Amino acid sequence: MNTSPEIIPEAAVSDTAGDTYDVIVLGAGPVGQNVADRARAAGLAVAVVERELVGGECSYWACVPSKALLRPVIAISDARRVDGARQAVTGRLDTARAFARRDHHVTDWDDSGQAGWVKSIGADLFRGQGRIDGPRRVTVTASDGGLRTLDARHAVAIATGSRPVLPEVPGIEEARPWTNREGTDSSQVPGRLAIVGGGGVGVEMATLWQGLGAQVTLLARRPLLPRMEPFVGGVVAQGLTEAGADVRIGVSVTGLSRPDPAGPVTLSLDDGSRLEADEVMFATGRAPGTDDIGLETVGLAPGSWLDVDETCLVRGMEGTWLYALGDVNHRALLTHQGKYQARTAGDAIGARAKGLPLDNGPWGDHATTADQHAVPQVFFSDPEAAAVGLSAEQATAAGHRVSVVDVDFAQAKGAVLYADGYPGQARMVVDLDREVLLGVTFVGPGVSELLHSATVAVAGEIPLKRLRHAVACFPTISEIWLLMLKAYES
Repeated sequence: MNTSPEIIPEAAVSDTAGDTYDVIVLGAGPVGQNVADRARAAGLAVAVVERELVGGECSYWACVPSKALLRPVIAISDARRVDGARQAVTGRLDTARAFARRDHHVTDWDDSGQAGWVKSIGADLFRGQGRIDGPRRVTVTASDGGLRTLDARHAVAIATGSRPVLPEVPGIEEARPWTNREGTDSSQVPGRLAIVGGGGVGVEMATLWQGLGAQVTLLARRPLLPRMEPFVGGVVAQGLTEAGADVRIGVSVTGLSRPDPAGPVTLSLDDGSRLEADEVMFATGRAPGTDDIGLETVGLAPGSWLDVDETCLVRGMEGTWLYALGDVNHRALLTHQGKYQARTAGDAIGARAKGLPLDNGPWGDHATTADQHAVPQVFFSDPEAAAVGLSAEQATAAGHRVSVVDVDFAQAKGAVLYADGYPGQARMVVDLDREVLLGVTFVGPGVSELLHSATVAVAGEIPLKRLRHAVACFPTISEIWLLMLKAYES
């Protein structure tokens, strides 16, 4: 494993004159790769700058490794929910093979394949720390201190992601806590793992490490997954408890102690109790990766989230040259949403470079309208939690007249065939004035694969009278759609 690779300059110039490009992309994760790809498809010369691994956080320390490790955990759990199959689950999960599977999917933290892909689209890859140096200019500092200056004719796109935030708790440096990186690249199972934070990262890591054999204690100040519909966190908490985790809601960490670097860590909690663990992980938020990219040279605050318009152009800048995509604009810290923004912005950059008119009205080719109305998200807990669009509370706060429809998955024959005692619930939020869906939420085994149908319904603003003609196959979990529509009509 190589989590801190040597940074080697890599800059074979192809179709550019000197070090001038049409577009310079800071960050070669999925978001940066997508905007580079779309700009190249528009015939523009592109440079991509990456200070770490090409593929970014998602490929090596977040989405990909976590899902690779979660899949065997959830597969066993699914088998245990089916009589006849549960009797065949007689052993423990093979952690060595699970870690090897993870290593395969992160290519042993070797980014040569993704680096090769960047070059294959005709973009030039520069390895090093990229910093803006005034309008349309970027400097790249290599690991050996070498400096290179790149100029952009049309655009600089910031796609530098986010980083974990550790709270200011006494003793936190001594405790040497895990973040999502250690949570996804470690290959030793701690006997006792305390996880602080009840959001998406916290519940996924609790599911993962409890399944791998750790005794997990999950500490959260608020109910789990607080940004989703209120019932979701309760179902997920019950699933974790049934798996053997200790879920504590309404508690905070007030101090940490680890006098022996090789020994356990003690957590002091605000209820007066103490908890001892072999490792502690904090999943308590993210900060933008904009603190060392030269924002101050163009009048922006280092370390800030960047406010953007519908094309992801940074607001308040002179000219149409600076774009911010993915986590850095704080719209939705989700890889798939950042890729959507990157595709849209890449097309807008291409249109502006050619002097073509923009289609940037709602749902236009150059507008990221889904960021406001149809953001899908899945948390691969056990059971899974999935949602798109607005929650009932959000919809009401936005001034919509709504009807909230709740249905238990136990009413769907496909669900109870999928899992004995299928634990789950579905909700749809209906705009009563237009009779379209504003939001849909599912919690239950396998519901991640239901979410795209809900996303299509919300983004497409499909009238419910038409949606009733979308026939769900029998017997599948998708029958939940028929039940929700029937409940709304009755």
